[in-house]
Amino acid sequence: MSDQLACHKHGRSDLGYQYWRWQPHYCNLKRGNVNEMWEKLRGKRLMFVGDSLNRGQWISMVCLLQSVIPADKRSMSPNAPLTIFRAEEYNATIEFLWAPLLVESNSDDPVNHRLDERIMRPDSVLKHASQWEHADILVFNTYLWWRQGPVKLLWSTEENRVCEELDGLGAMELAMEAWANWVATKADPLKKIFFVTMSPTHLWSREWKPGSEGNCYNEKTPIDDESYWGSGSDLPTMRMVDKVVGRLGSKVTVLNITQLSEYRKDGHPSIYRKFWEALGPKQLSNPASYSDCIHWCLPGVPDVWNELLFHFL
Repeated sequence: MSDQLACHKHGRSDLGYQYWRWQPHYCNLKRGNVNEMWEKLRGKRLMFVGDSLNRGQWISMVCLLQSVIPADKRSMSPNAPLTIFRAEEYNATIEFLWAPLLVESNSDDPVNHRLDERIMRPDSVLKHASQWEHADILVFNTYLWWRQGPVKLLWSTEENRVCEELDGLGAMELAMEAWANWVATKADPLKKIFFVTMSPTHLWSREWKPGSEGNCYNEKTPIDDESYWGSGSDLPTMRMVDKVVGRLGSKVTVLNITQLSEYRKDGHPSIYRKFWEALGPKQLSNPASYSDCIHWCLPGVPDVWNELLFHFL
């Protein structure tokens, strides 16, 4: 369990956020069965590829499934670009590969990636693909990192020379096209490939409670307006992803988690997480100012995403 997501451990006393389930209209969504899931994974590698939101979904999956594996029959490799949970009895692994932009970039270090400028090779997925190509089930995501300003492009034909800059959406489309090209031309047709849509943020409470000036801090219940859509989810990005993934046909299954997660303003860590630096008096006097309204507490929302994944598998 990541200290960034272990909200109860770090002081959150209300636990309602752990128990909400998603129930689509006119559809009885099957509950996840741990033993059944392990049988589906027997002899296989399930790999999540992407950013910290996808890492949260990976941690959720490990937490949901590890309980039936005896302690001496399971292991976790050290935290690295590729982190692996092994279940010996099933000859199966649940893995996470840090690749926040999917293509090669200067943010590929899983620890030291907070950089002043973002540089990517928009036509190069080969570095990451060499690690993910042998997995049997792949779950990709990318979104949040494209929302942090322009990205510099270093094409593979250019030697150590950054040649242009592009806005986040345009750069993300280039990366998605490179990823889609790999799926279309290189992926084994027997692989199961999923793409997870954008994970919403809840940074402005005025969007669900007009006139207020907070964020997700101290929120304890979901939003009950079925049509709610906040500014943390970018519709042009959603349309671009739909266009790129749509061209791949049955090769990729879209795991659309966006709308169902929009309602969950109550599901973020807020202040209930580990802090790597001591908080000063100014911050302590204003908890909303240091609330994490991007990631998700566990147990919580990513468990719902994995129930959807289980349903598709």
